[in-house]
Amino acid sequence: MADRVGLTPEAADLLRRLRDQHGPLMFHQSGGCCDGSAPMCYPDGEFRTGGSDVRLGELDVDGQPVPFWMSESQYEYWKHTHLTVDVVPGRGSGFSLEAPEGVRFLIRSRLLTDAELTELGEL
Repeated sequence: MADRVGLTPEAADLLRRLRDQHGPLMFHQSGGCCDGSAPMCYPDGEFRTGGSDVRLGELDVDGQPVPFWMSESQYEYWKHTHLTVDVVPGRGSGFSLEAPEGVRFLIRSRLLTDAELTELGEL
């Protein structure tokens, strides 16, 4: 089944550690500049989503869903891509849960295939 979001094994490991510390998690990615252009990880429900946000899907971490939201304006630019949440060394955002860990989440993207777009109802 086609999906819009996935994660690397390294990101899954970090999410397990963060979940152990903070409970259920969520991601939100806005279309803003600076930290707002990075995927931000929060305790689930701490970031309030609204009508201008799109739920792209859920990341599966050991059978526990981590919802991934994106601002609608950002989605319009990225709706033809598959996003993979990864983690790299560096300083994360002060608001994202990984900030004290000495790493940061980032997005790797690729274009969705025609078959994926068809399955997702885009073609």
